[in-house]
Amino acid sequence: MAQIAFIGLGNMGGPMARNLLAAGHGVAVFDLNEAALAGMAEAGARVAGSSRVAVEGAEVVITMLPAGAHVEAVYLASEDQACLLDQLPTGTLLLDCSTIAAETARSLAAAAAQRGLAMLDAPVSGGVGGAEAGTLTFMVGAMAPRWIVHARCWKPWEKTSFTPGRRGPARSPRCAITCSSPCS
Repeated sequence: MAQIAFIGLGNMGGPMARNLLAAGHGVAVFDLNEAALAGMAEAGARVAGSSRVAVEGAEVVITMLPAGAHVEAVYLASEDQACLLDQLPTGTLLLDCSTIAAETARSLAAAAAQRGLAMLDAPVSGGVGGAEAGTLTFMVGAMAPRWIVHARCWKPWEKTSFTPGRRGPARSPRCAITCSSPCS
């Protein structure tokens, strides 16, 4: 099973992280909401005091945040913190499931690639019910091999989409090919 850092435990992220735990993955979590962290601790997650601590030892980092500014604040340098991307070892997979602008996704993917990291733009469809049931649809902008290599992480979510042979944001309805269960 994979070691996963999950940042953002709101209405969508909380259930997604719980499904990863239920599938047996090691999950470290971070969120600004203390109640969300307490609930994840009860579910068996390792609670971290910051995103920098959450990603320690992670093979995969998943973000599910309210907006592009929040995603940029997690990954890029700011006045009060160093660049999180610089902390991650080469080969770490970054999966952003937030709803963000295509240009933000492109700039983050470029910053990650400069550091030997793969960042997949993977917005989801299915709402809170889909997150809870593990039936979200992912629209992933990435080369297929990176997606397939980490397929064991997606099994708890069951229904997925990906874009083989295309890098960049998955923000166009025409860029997704739906797969019913690539993890079985």
